[in-house]
Amino acid sequence: MSLTANWSYPTAIRFGAGRISEIAEACAAAGITKPLLITDRGLAEMEITTRTLDLLEAAGLGRALFSDVDPNPNEKNAEAGVRAFKEGGHDGVVAFGGGSGLDLGKLVAFYAGQTRPLWDFEDIGDWWTRADPDAIAPIVAVPTTAGTGSEVGRASVITNSETEEKKIIFHPKFLPAQVICDPELTVGMPKMITAGTGLDAFAHCVEAFSSPHYHPMSQGMALEGMRLVKDYLPRAYADGTDLEARAHMMSAAAMGATAFQKGLGAIHALSHPIGAIYHTHHGTTNAVCMPAVLQFNRPAIAARFDNAAAYLGIEGGFDGFCAFVDALNGGLGIPTSLSGLGVEDLDMDRVVAGALADPSTGGNPIEMTEENTRALLAQIL
Repeated sequence: MSLTANWSYPTAIRFGAGRISEIAEACAAAGITKPLLITDRGLAEMEITTRTLDLLEAAGLGRALFSDVDPNPNEKNAEAGVRAFKEGGHDGVVAFGGGSGLDLGKLVAFYAGQTRPLWDFEDIGDWWTRADPDAIAPIVAVPTTAGTGSEVGRASVITNSETEEKKIIFHPKFLPAQVICDPELTVGMPKMITAGTGLDAFAHCVEAFSSPHYHPMSQGMALEGMRLVKDYLPRAYADGTDLEARAHMMSAAAMGATAFQKGLGAIHALSHPIGAIYHTHHGTTNAVCMPAVLQFNRPAIAARFDNAAAYLGIEGGFDGFCAFVDALNGGLGIPTSLSGLGVEDLDMDRVVAGALADPSTGGNPIEMTEENTRALLAQIL
């Protein structure tokens, strides 16, 4: 089976090894003539980034780069990116990298033409309608990790640096006009990042599958996404040059992010405030939280995971699935508690309050209260 394809769901996706060579064509299809490539500091000097800039320059599109992006991007990064976008006279963004580069790139394209304060567009009710849709610049997204799936998302997660809270900024036009999913760009990922980002994709699928909301299309995508992670993340972790495994993990990442239109839950509700306050890696934090959250949600999800386990080839139903998650985490070097991530002296009150205020809470199959969320967090500690 060839792992090269053009997809039009949920947006135009050019999938396959070597397809970064089509970056200029993707910009043209998106209507971009002077792109600003936005990525994080760690990627800025890497060969995959300089090669992409070379391709843009060779096509007459310039080689403008902005890389002042933190691992958990914040409003200060956004303001600096908007300045670079305006001062350079750019008409679109190439969002390049993992979740931080993709989220910040999408946000700059959205925010550069707006006149209201950033937090006026938080994902609350219909606040997204406050934006001027005609002022949103087009986006080409190029993921270099297989985890967040932000390349097919309609939002960015941005940390408020003053309050140390992660906020979701949403608008339908955050969805990139063109996506290039080239697994060759992920070959150089360190094992730790391969594990953390891959388990982020897995968490998206698990939580979407667990959500009580009605969305059978997302349910099916979440199930197959879990299978791809189960079969191919250990391979990608063991051998970073395994292009077949890398390709299937890129698919799983996009599937997870598409599936969680159905909802997220307690895993993300907890990991968002933990990451904002203690600066932990998002996907790895999700993985640490997952075993306890599965048990927390057992009364509501055990039956459906009995069926999922059968599809995934896991014996023992829900309990077998939980044992598989424990073994997967262990095999990928994931700590068994937050202390293993370096989180010491955790402010229980603050994290619980942040979790209950997080939009992901509404997708959890068991209602989260102050009492049971505190008990859940204590288990993860």
